[in-house]
Amino acid sequence: MRNFFPNKTASYALIAACFVVCVTMGVRQTFGLYSSDFEMSGGATNTEFGLAIAVHAIFWGIFTPIFGRISDKLGGYVVIVPALIFYSISMLLMGNNYISGMWLQINLGLFVGLGLAGAAGTILTPMISKHFPNENRSKAAGIVTACGGLGMFIFPILANVFKNFSTWQLSFIVFSAILLLMCIPGFFVKLPKNKIISSNTNIDNRSLKEVLKESFAHRGFRLLVLGFFVCGFQITLIATHVPRYVQDKGLADWTGMAILALIGFFNIIGTLVMGYLGDKYSKKILLSGLYFLRGITLILFIFLPASNLSAVLFGISFGLLWLATVPATNGIVAQIFGTKNLTLLFGIVFLNHQFGSFLGAYLGGYFYDNFGSFDYAWYLAIVLSFIASLIHLPIDERPIEQKLSTS
Repeated sequence: MRNFFPNKTASYALIAACFVVCVTMGVRQTFGLYSSDFEMSGGATNTEFGLAIAVHAIFWGIFTPIFGRISDKLGGYVVIVPALIFYSISMLLMGNNYISGMWLQINLGLFVGLGLAGAAGTILTPMISKHFPNENRSKAAGIVTACGGLGMFIFPILANVFKNFSTWQLSFIVFSAILLLMCIPGFFVKLPKNKIISSNTNIDNRSLKEVLKESFAHRGFRLLVLGFFVCGFQITLIATHVPRYVQDKGLADWTGMAILALIGFFNIIGTLVMGYLGDKYSKKILLSGLYFLRGITLILFIFLPASNLSAVLFGISFGLLWLATVPATNGIVAQIFGTKNLTLLFGIVFLNHQFGSFLGAYLGGYFYDNFGSFDYAWYLAIVLSFIASLIHLPIDERPIEQKLSTS
């Protein structure tokens, strides 16, 4: 481990980020379990509930590169702590029944979006990656992402326990307190003590305008942006609507919770494996294969007869593929452009992910309320899987400096 951590600042930052991501991603994984409760307690339709998830997805996406730029200059804690406070406030308000009409869009939409933009794995992963050299960067990203998976396993179970023990409102109040407590480790996510040397340091020294111009001129960066759209569509569709989907299929009430928890647990394995493989093999090939397997998994889940066993197997298989996209995607950006503006550039890639998330959350609810089924959303998710599998293949993973010297 001594060889893995460059210094104490890196070790403190990684451990702190793991705690924060475990909670922020864990709480978010529970929202789909409350769609029926929000309907009964606040009169929210599936379309309204899906829209609130979609709104927080967009705010999450828009503010991630903004917060990323701030953290690149001042340190992660500057954005993590305020984001956790927003997130905590939203949970407290919803736990006190502020879930009707515009309150739902403000709390589950705006405030949760700001909280995730500054304190979720999508911003903490590149923050931590800055502390590590290229040969350990994917591993570090995999560890942070895996801790998000641990939270995604724990918190749906906690939500189910609280709902059975008392009321659904209690879980939101408890989650609010835990989020506020995470401000303590959040203070330890700071800038690297020493700059990590990379082969493309000339890119690192460019201005923000030049880096953005260079990145969008890079074909591989544009393809990566398009591919991450698919990831957002799929995981948000599933996290938001799969509990209601299995309920409508006549499966046991516990299956929705089980799918989300299993996704979280096996996401730990998937992200750690992808982090390890990403340091050894072509990241674009790994991503292409991952999206292909997602398509196959969705086909089997949708078209095979519904059963508790098939639901459990889906949770396991899709969990292995869930956030395993993050270490490889983050790694490609760092490999091509360097690390000085990594949080900003990954935030831009992630913004398109959130456009996909918006459509996954909103269209799932819209199709259900207007056609009585989620089927059209599932069909779209399957087609997008195979498109994403193809568009990653032409990406040129070489650092820009190396590419220019050989061209």
